[in-house]
Order: sequence, then structure tokens, then C-alpha cells
Amino acid sequence: MARTRLAAAAAVFAVQFGAAAPSLGQDDVLAAPPPLARAAGTAFRDCAECPEMVVVPPGVFLLGSPPTEPERSDDEDDTAGPGGRQVQVTIARSFAIGRHEVTWDEWEACLRGGGCDGYMPLLPPIFEAGTTPVIGISWDDAQAYVRWLNARVPGTPYRLPTEAEWEYAARAGTTTPFHTGATITPDQANYFSDYAYGDAPTRQFRRKTVPVGSFPPNAFGLHDMHGNVWEWVQDCYAEAYGPARADASAAEPEDGVCQDRGIRGGAWYFRPAGARSAFRFWFPPGDRDMGSMGFRVVRDLADAADPLP
Repeated sequence: MARTRLAAAAAVFAVQFGAAAPSLGQDDVLAAPPPLARAAGTAFRDCAECPEMVVVPPGVFLLGSPPTEPERSDDEDDTAGPGGRQVQVTIARSFAIGRHEVTWDEWEACLRGGGCDGYMPLLPPIFEAGTTPVIGISWDDAQAYVRWLNARVPGTPYRLPTEAEWEYAARAGTTTPFHTGATITPDQANYFSDYAYGDAPTRQFRRKTVPVGSFPPNAFGLHDMHGNVWEWVQDCYAEAYGPARADASAAEPEDGVCQDRGIRGGAWYFRPAGARSAFRFWFPPGDRDMGSMGFRVVRDLADAADPLP
């Protein structure tokens, strides 16, 4: 799969950037929160500035796409090339994931608290900050936010989702290209809606991000798993899913050197096929260039549900 797929799409939003960084401060470190109810669907925040998290239940699903799925790519199965199969993955314990992508407000809270390495992304002039997803974030930047969260509230193991966890959360029990079914419409997600997937209608696309939660959630209560901004995952990108993915763990190279990290979910400027639950792409971990790179976080739960039998 060629990089030119995203490189060509980048021309859609050739805009000039400009924004001022806010002044920084230092928040107090909070005590570890009390144990959480582990029921699926439970929502919580560990602190006022922390992202809202939703508990996702354990389960089993098929990672990737079947060969019959329209506009699929060859890297969406267990073989690098045609002829592969989906991988059965077991999510043995419940975990919590962000209800939506990390917003500008939440990123700025990290900066005020002395975190995120002091980096303030640049905001395109036609975009809005506030409750829209923060963009211009590299994988390394997302890790800096995670470090701040873990220092802010000790005992709360935040991290990026693995690729398998992300897709499990996006699907929310579905096996179709989108959690909305066989197709998706501009009333259900923010993508390059001059183009359609399947028999969905087209519409002049919005040309920018929209506030998180603008569209209905999936069955797990999660918003914007399709479209709005690309979301970094923990995994080092590989052209096929290996057997290690069966336990939902992240793929990491044996030598510890990762050239490209995975991104998921599509974006406001990208065609709807890229917003499918199974769609995969990659970028170098230090890349901020697309202006549409964001993320959401996962939190491990000490009181997670018992493992599946």
C-alpha cells in the first residue's frame, strides 16, 4: 500500500497555520482515585481536566476485514498481500477508553500543568479550538500527554490503545465496515463527504474538524471512532497482523526500533473508505505534518472484569 494515498489527500487542506501558545502553570498532583465500578458503560473522569473515559466490556471479535468488504486494503488481515484472513482476538478484561478524542481544552490543561513537553500545536485559521479534537499531534506528543496524565493522578495507568483494542472499541460488536452498518453518511461522521461509501449520499464536506460528540455514539458509547481526526495507536505498523495480535497486545519490533506507528479512524479531509473500522495506515512517530493527527487514550482497570473463560 503506497504512502501516496495520504500524501495526495493532504492537498485537500493546504492552509496556513498560526496560533499563540498559552501561558503555562503547574497543577497539583492528585491522590489516586478510589476503585471504579467495572460495569460496561460506566463513565468517569479521574480529575476535572482528565478526559472522560468509558468502560468497555471483554469480548471476542475478528480483527481486520473480510475479502468481500468494498475498498478494503491488503494489510487488513494476517497476510501481507492478497489471500489473508481476519484474526480472532480475545479482549480478556474490560478496559476504559476515551469517550472521544482528546480536545484542545484537554491538551491546554496538560500545558498549564507543565506537561506535554510544552508543545502547543498550530491551529489552522478556519478551525476552532475548545472542544474540537487537538490536531498536529505526533505519536511522541501523545506519549507526552499520557505521561502527564499518569503523573497527574498516580495509580492510573493511561496509555494509547493497541490497534486491536481500538478496532474492538470502534466496532462495538458490529462486523460491518462501520458501526453504523454497511455504509456511513455525513450525518453520522465528519469525513470528505464529496465522496460516498456504497449507496450513501454525498454532501459538500465541512473542510475542518467539528466538536467532539457532534454525532451519535456507537453501542459502547464512544463518539467519532469514524472520521474527524486520525487517531494514533500504540502499535508499530506491520503490513499484516501476526499471531501475537490474538491477545490484543501491541506489535513492537524485536530490536525496539519502530519506523512507523499505526493510525486509525480516518479524518475530516479523507474519503469515507478510510473511516472504516478495519482501515489502517501509518506515519513516523515524530510526524505532525498532516494537521489532522489526534488521539484518544486507554486506561487499564485494576478492578476489571474477570478474564473470559
